[in-house]
Amino acid sequence: MNRRAVLQGAVAGAAMLPATALRPAPLDGPIEGRALAGDEAHWARIAAQYDVTDAVIQLENGNWGMMSRPVLAAYQDAVARVNRDTSFYARRGMGADMRSVVDRLAAFLGVDQDEIVLTRNATEALKALIGGYNRIKPGQAALYADLDYGSMQASLEASMARRGARTIRIALPEPASHQNVIDAYAEAFENHPEIRLVLLTHISHRTGLQLPVREVAALARARGIDVIVDAAHSLGQVDFDIAGLGADFVGLNLHKWMGAPLGVGAAYIRKGRVSAIDPDIADENPGSGGISSRVHTGTVDYAASLTLPAALDFQAMIGATARAARLKALRDRWVGKVRGLPGIEVLTPDDPRMHGGITSFRLSGRTSEAENRALAATLLDRFGIFTVHRTGLASGACVRVTPALFNAMADVDALAAALREIADGDIVTRSR
Repeated sequence: MNRRAVLQGAVAGAAMLPATALRPAPLDGPIEGRALAGDEAHWARIAAQYDVTDAVIQLENGNWGMMSRPVLAAYQDAVARVNRDTSFYARRGMGADMRSVVDRLAAFLGVDQDEIVLTRNATEALKALIGGYNRIKPGQAALYADLDYGSMQASLEASMARRGARTIRIALPEPASHQNVIDAYAEAFENHPEIRLVLLTHISHRTGLQLPVREVAALARARGIDVIVDAAHSLGQVDFDIAGLGADFVGLNLHKWMGAPLGVGAAYIRKGRVSAIDPDIADENPGSGGISSRVHTGTVDYAASLTLPAALDFQAMIGATARAARLKALRDRWVGKVRGLPGIEVLTPDDPRMHGGITSFRLSGRTSEAENRALAATLLDRFGIFTVHRTGLASGACVRVTPALFNAMADVDALAAALREIADGDIVTRSR
């Protein structure tokens, strides 16, 4: 299956279009953005700005995102400059340039510059927030759920043990609904008054479930519980603003859905709350009190960070509402064709408040890691569709589907057709 052939007619001549030609008009309003979601000619022009492999239909885009051609060109220029000028640039001008990158990101996020610090990824940001959180006391507890990222679960376990506290783990309801997820957290808060910190993953990397973070954060705040939000998969996948989440601490990723080079993330600490996070143990000026003292990374890929404005420019050209609507439309297309098929279990709810582009599924009753690894292998080997199996759910393993902006509706139609054939014939190779 050659996905390029699907797009060939639509993208002819569009590969080198300037960014201004990709968008016929400002289309970031809610109504216009949603209306644009099904315009295949428009999205083919966007897709032509990505160099996508011909080898497979790529539906596993959650690991990291692809840079568009303009962003890749900017990154290559930045790599060349950093490599050429080395310390002559680093000690004379790069500091100001990096500060302007932070200023630009803060403006994009709608927060103050002193509320944001760059990291290499969301994991590093969240490790700093979880490991540095100092408001927990012996005998108190932190809460997390089965759908939270494994490294963040481990971080909470280690941090609480170090501080003489404990962790409480809950399994989120399945099937999930907006209300029963809220109720699950409310019940945990009620049953465990010792909870003083909760980790909320805005969009789960396991199933794509989007939590009602604002509502749960409000419940937590009323009980004096602080909230750390893992927004690794939500920034750029769904349209939201940080302030609206109602959390004081957020870890962000910029090389997944925002299309920056690998190695760019950020931590957000709301103004006035930085003292709740200890300075990094390597920071030489822990008394400075600023957010930058909470993360100490050392030498990083400066070219990657310097490319961030180009990535933000490209995403601004697409528009947040249009981008989110397109990813949902791709997801809804294949889910609408397979939900209800005998033998197929779609795990992510259809409520638009509860998902972005990611959705996971399994064959009914097939919950083991081996069975879902085999299912992903069958999709690849027999149908040329690349997905990934996920584990860690209380209910068992699954297969995750993650479309990107370069995917066409024909790509997800091919997935739906493959799943129908698999469900009809039960052709999964169990031994893989």
